Amino acid sequence: MSLASPVLDNPVLENLPYVEAVLNYMVPMAERAIYYTYEPSPGVLRDNVTYDPLTLPIRNARSIAQDLSIDHQGFALFEQQSTVRNFYDEDEIRRVYYPEVEQFLKDLTGATKVLVFDHNVRSAPRAAQGKDNAHEPVKRVHNDFTAKSGYTRARLSLAAHGVDDADTLLRHRFAVVNVWRSIAGPVQESPLAVCDAQTIAPADLVVRDLLYRDRVGETYSITYNPAHRWFYFPHVQTNEVLLIKCFDSAEDGRARFAAHTAFDDPTSPPNAPPRESIELRTLIFYPDAG
Repeated sequence: MSLASPVLDNPVLENLPYVEAVLNYMVPMAERAIYYTYEPSPGVLRDNVTYDPLTLPIRNARSIAQDLSIDHQGFALFEQQSTVRNFYDEDEIRRVYYPEVEQFLKDLTGATKVLVFDHNVRSAPRAAQGKDNAHEPVKRVHNDFTAKSGYTRARLSLAAHGVDDADTLLRHRFAVVNVWRSIAGPVQESPLAVCDAQTIAPADLVVRDLLYRDRVGETYSITYNPAHRWFYFPHVQTNEVLLIKCFDSAEDGRARFAAHTAFDDPTSPPNAPPRESIELRTLIFYPDAG
């Protein structure tokens, strides 16, 4: 698959099969959007955003996968084999999967350096039981980083990993890319939808403070725009990874922010096993010509 691809034309898109499903968009608000990562004081809303559930077409991108790129649409699907046996084993993830993904992305992008700095595993049943530090799939339209927090998180992550030349690295182009995969068979329930970054206007991106006990981060909530074009890959396999561009320091027309969300697929069997997945957050540092 190419890392740079042309704009998808309408005749191609109109012929793609699709499902219609609810996507939860942010309702525009006057006050600052806030989300607490922990239980706040009594009487304080953990999430002060209101969501508008809109039923929209989500196109099956399997047949155009070779035409998608993280630098244009902001997402792309690739095959990537892993030797990890247990994706709920924290040590094995860091010891085996982190290096695998770092090498995969370096080979794919030609990056001078790749650093995995974070990961989440998602399983609704395990999250409900408080097991394996698992989280539920996120069913609201969002992007993980903002134009500001992309830099902030990169600097913090480089410092945490003892990288001495952080200032030099951050003077060059870099990106934050999520690497998302199924860890328990093909995804049948709560698949992931991704929005073509070229259809997202700057005004659609609303900064939301992400409050931790020791710091404040930022993410983007997304307001509805009829220009948005949504895609998904049905039945993502355990040997596939979906790359999602969450930030790019380049402001030259490349994709910077690819909104995404889990959704309830109306074609999922009623007895479909709950989705189990892992996403790695990575820093990709490009050569000067990148």
